[in-house]
Amino acid sequence: MMEYVAGEFDIAVVGAGHAGCEAALASARLGLKTVVFAINLDSIANMPCNPSIGGTAKGHLVRELDALGGEMGKCTDKTLIQSKILNSAKGPAVYSLRAQVDRRRYQMEMKNTLENQENLYIKQAEIVELLTDDANCVAGVKTHTGAVYHCRAVVLTTGTYLRGKIIIGDVSYSGGPDGLFPANKLSGSLKEKGIELMRFKTGTPARINRNTLDFSRMSEQAGDDVIVPFSFENEGIDREQVSCWLTYTNSRTHEVIRANLHRSPLFGGLIEGVGPRYCPSIEDKVVRFADKGQHQVFVEPMGTGTQEMYLQGMSSSLPEDVQEEMVRTLPGLENVHIMRSAYAIEYDCINPTQLNLSLEFKAVGGLFSAGQINGSSGYEEAAAQGIIAGINAALKLKGRPPLLLDRSEAYIGVLIDDLVTKGTREPYRVMTSRSEYRLLLRQDNADLRLTPIGYEVGLIKEDRYTRFLKKKAEIEEEIQRLEKSYVSPGEVSRFLESLGSTPAKSGISLAELLRRPEITYKALEAVDHERPERLKAGSRRTIDAVAEQVEISIKYEGYIKRQLIQVGQFKKLEKKRLPAEVDYSAIHGLRIEARQKLAKIRPESLGQASRISGVSPADISVLLIYLEQLKRKE
Repeated sequence: MMEYVAGEFDIAVVGAGHAGCEAALASARLGLKTVVFAINLDSIANMPCNPSIGGTAKGHLVRELDALGGEMGKCTDKTLIQSKILNSAKGPAVYSLRAQVDRRRYQMEMKNTLENQENLYIKQAEIVELLTDDANCVAGVKTHTGAVYHCRAVVLTTGTYLRGKIIIGDVSYSGGPDGLFPANKLSGSLKEKGIELMRFKTGTPARINRNTLDFSRMSEQAGDDVIVPFSFENEGIDREQVSCWLTYTNSRTHEVIRANLHRSPLFGGLIEGVGPRYCPSIEDKVVRFADKGQHQVFVEPMGTGTQEMYLQGMSSSLPEDVQEEMVRTLPGLENVHIMRSAYAIEYDCINPTQLNLSLEFKAVGGLFSAGQINGSSGYEEAAAQGIIAGINAALKLKGRPPLLLDRSEAYIGVLIDDLVTKGTREPYRVMTSRSEYRLLLRQDNADLRLTPIGYEVGLIKEDRYTRFLKKKAEIEEEIQRLEKSYVSPGEVSRFLESLGSTPAKSGISLAELLRRPEITYKALEAVDHERPERLKAGSRRTIDAVAEQVEISIKYEGYIKRQLIQVGQFKKLEKKRLPAEVDYSAIHGLRIEARQKLAKIRPESLGQASRISGVSPADISVLLIYLEQLKRKE
């Protein structure tokens, strides 16, 4: 194969899935000449699994991504066909936005965004080799046709393509998701650079023909009356929504599965990769939860221009004939036609403890990675890592310090810290329970937390930042007005009696009234005679962001203050930086396990060190003393 130099770039992004799109857009928008590679350009922003964006905790990631200047939220708003807020019966900390999208329109919209982005070049090619210089720093990449692209940084966003292997029953073959080609050679090049690889597995359900379903035997799942946008740039979306449908597995379904477990590659040893615990296949569910008589199955549309539908909750790698028999036991699917069979896919990924918090490899300068190659699962986790990797690759080349979001600032910080500090033995997914400060890291305040950071980095433009500052000022002004505005004893008593609430013995401020759990900001309007016109409920079909923040800030003030105190304590440890060249073997008092773990992961702060498995509070005390000694010497 003849090699030739095909171009000179600042940054090369390998893979154009959800992580690759965000990484490429971020670096290009920061002024770096960027090239992004995809094995097939039709796979850009592909959704090989469920046709949705967001969900529990994942919705938080998308809104944080948008606040930093990312694209996923905007693309979702343009192409959604149904929108829901999950966990709306619980507290605001766990409210999570989820949208069904038109899968192909989403791809086309994102591809078009990449095509029209200044400084960004798109190339269809398989990358087979990572090129480095004598100092083991990135020098470029090579394609399967011998084309060499010189660059100063590389972001790996390979998804599930590395040595991808499709498994359906006892049939297995080399392949990528959705019938695309795998990337079989890059893994070898990464190993040559000293990068440790792992083998993970994920799966996807069958796709079925809508025309062969009986919806009268299922429960309709409509979208919410009010569509809440993912992007803070959108005030509201008025669009006709498409329904999803709910059905259930039953004893007959489970009998079919149990009778064919001997043909399952999952239980027969054909699958060597580790699968996601929080998204198990249907055969795994039936075995692990043998006491359950049924499991939910959501029938979701793939888009408005297709009859394909997705069986959420029925991921499987059983043989095709078993899939047919199994699916037809579901109510409403007795005569179903399967258009695409379910399958499992195995792929190579890295041990993420090889990365710094910036998502740059410790061993290879200028090499970053994001998404499923880092051991995560999900479009949203991938995109969130992608924007951070793209930003940090650009900042490195500009000679600026990296963007590091900590656990108290964003779910993105929780996600990256969990992967880099703790590692993962299975495909990682973000959950609200993973955050210690989830009342602060709500999806509704992601812009308040992260827009200033996006602006400082350079991805949030001046006009958007000006609108953000106006919104922030309006929130603060309205909170102060409610604190200073009082309702007379007679009026407040009549108001509370009309709500069936405990009467007040004296006059009370509007803020104090709002702190009562049964009173909403909207209900408070009855006694709030000075409320600004724009904050009155009226017949608005959108959720007012200012009113939302005012209500949550006042109602949960006590809890928020307590978490802020905890964050202050957390920040103290995070600010105690550990020198990169520390020789942990020479620090007396550290246990052997702690020395080994610290030397491998090389934490950047005392806080990060405290979260490493195998490092005890006693070891942290030893490190505190060590840092004090260093400080005295200096």
